[in-house]
Amino acid sequence: MSRTSGETEASTEPQPAPRAPAAPAAFRPTVPDAQWRDWRWHMRKRVTNAEKARQWIRLTPDEEEAIVRSAGRYRWSVTPYYASLMDPDDPLCPVRRQAVPALAELMEHSGAEVDPVGDMYYRKTNRVVHKYPDRVIMLVTEACPVYCRHCTRKFHTTDVEGTYFRENEGSSYEEDLRYIAAHPEIRDVLLTGGDPLSYRDGTLEEIVSGLRAIPSVEIIRIGSRFPVLLPQRITDELCGMLARYHPVWLNTHFNHPKEITGEAAAAVDRLLRHGIPVGNQTVLLRGVNDDVATMRTLMTGLLRIRVRPYYLYHCDNVTGVSHFMTSVEKGWEIMEGLQGHITGFAVPQYVLTTKIGKIPVARPAFHETPEGLRLRNYRGEELTVDRSVYPVREADLR
Repeated sequence: MSRTSGETEASTEPQPAPRAPAAPAAFRPTVPDAQWRDWRWHMRKRVTNAEKARQWIRLTPDEEEAIVRSAGRYRWSVTPYYASLMDPDDPLCPVRRQAVPALAELMEHSGAEVDPVGDMYYRKTNRVVHKYPDRVIMLVTEACPVYCRHCTRKFHTTDVEGTYFRENEGSSYEEDLRYIAAHPEIRDVLLTGGDPLSYRDGTLEEIVSGLRAIPSVEIIRIGSRFPVLLPQRITDELCGMLARYHPVWLNTHFNHPKEITGEAAAAVDRLLRHGIPVGNQTVLLRGVNDDVATMRTLMTGLLRIRVRPYYLYHCDNVTGVSHFMTSVEKGWEIMEGLQGHITGFAVPQYVLTTKIGKIPVARPAFHETPEGLRLRNYRGEELTVDRSVYPVREADLR
């Protein structure tokens, strides 16, 4: 039996009805089921040039030019699975915009930086970045299944000349583990990159087991977009291995409802059945999800597959990424279109990521008046609450 790679795979695992991707074009390849289920096959067959891209989409002249001009500057690859979600005829397809190079990446933009979040400033070892008191990130790899065009670490993970590793990526982890062990205030370690699940299970287990052997490390988190870009990677074997080192959490990165497929839902289900909670960190992206209707559909769709919305990141002003940025006002508009209109825990926290950390930027829904608190609800209705009901300060109690 064979199938086109745009079809979603049937699963015996319980899952909600997915949002199906667009029907495949006639020119798209037919792939045997056994290969389509094998994540290693997808990694080997990634789209890395215009010739391969034409098997999935009809490239525009601008896309053709961007692919040529980005060579030697920004890496590019797309898994067959993620390519199958693209609309073959619409260059404005939200999946396509996240994965196919664009000429705007090569333009200069005011205020853009290669490291706006300060990874290099807070780096303590080859891989450890220690920005917050009780937690660190470990940048374990540069590799990704798809090099997202909006990546915060675009220079470090995709510039052919650029790297955030002081030494080779494959060098020993001993220095990194020693640093974490020597700082008992570190209770939470986030594995990121690149995408940690690019490693095979054995290599990943060496890292996770090394962290779990440190008594002060309470929580291990993995930041991975594999549930979105290549859900076949989330195997029972991987989940079983991670479950041996609980508590383990996974945060992923759905940006658009088209990414919530049956295969993605099945991958999330496997993680949850092995006791691994799944959260989501969406990036607000111009032309992808910068409207209230899309964001509501995304957040409620995530709840249907039991993924908890966590952050809505304002897109960072990263070199090669600035064209995806919206205004902060647009972010406020979207947040106000979510709050009160959908389930409370479907509403993420809207943040700016800066060199001094993540900054919540929600627009206040109250202000102090001489009469008390002036409150505003999601409909824009206002109510003043007397100080005797809700004292504004502790001194009011005296």
